[in-house]
Parts: sequence; C-alpha cells; structure tokens
Amino acid sequence: MVASHVHGSASTETVVASIDSDTGGDEYVIADISTDDAWLSMAADAAPTLDSWR
Repeated sequence: MVASHVHGSASTETVVASIDSDTGGDEYVIADISTDDAWLSMAADAAPTLDSWR
C-alpha cells in the first residue's frame, strides 16, 4: 500500500493505475505520480476486481 502525507488542507497526490505488459506477463501498477518512488505492482491476474471490493 502506498502511504501519502498531506500538507495543509488540500491533497496534492495524483494516483494513477495501468496495466504494464512485458515479457514476464501483465503487471497491474498503481502509482502516485506526484511523489518519487511511490508505486506498487502485482501480477494483473492477482489484482482484486471491483466486485470484490464491495
């Protein structure tokens, strides 16, 4: 899980997600692009679906 720190009353994080395909297979990547090195990834097949989050 990505930890974020909010300074002041407004959030400045920009979190995005994508599927990254390479020779090892598809990876699901979540990143806070407003912060260096704030990302995580997992095999796309192992990523939870929206229905499982309900």
